[in-house]
Amino acid sequence: MQEVRQYDDTTDKIKVVELWQKVFGYETAHNDPNLTISKKLAVNDGLFFVAVDNSQIVGTIMAGYDGHRGWLYSVAVDPNKRLRGSGSLLVHHAEAELEKLGCLKVKLQILASNNSTAAFYESLGYAVEPNISMGKLL
Repeated sequence: MQEVRQYDDTTDKIKVVELWQKVFGYETAHNDPNLTISKKLAVNDGLFFVAVDNSQIVGTIMAGYDGHRGWLYSVAVDPNKRLRGSGSLLVHHAEAELEKLGCLKVKLQILASNNSTAAFYESLGYAVEPNISMGKLL
């Protein structure tokens, strides 16, 4: 039986870092999983969740809310555990938590070449919007 619960740094960190390295690769320093986790925990917003199946972490999601819109980040499901509903469970859980905070719209970003992930989000009601995504490393 799968469940989603809040991330616990004392018990989950090693498994989450391993999962993210397997799913995302993380080739750049600003995406280092340990740095990402510590920065998210410093915000202390309670929007970092793990999916657990038989006490094993099978997925993650982080969300953010700035009072205007919500964002989804680091949605990852173990490749060996996909197509079992973990991703949908995580996204729905994060959406519900954002809604409790008053969030009216949720956004996310994926690589344009990631067609299978785009199809997953489309199946959950997300749509491609005519926006330009810009960024700057600090």
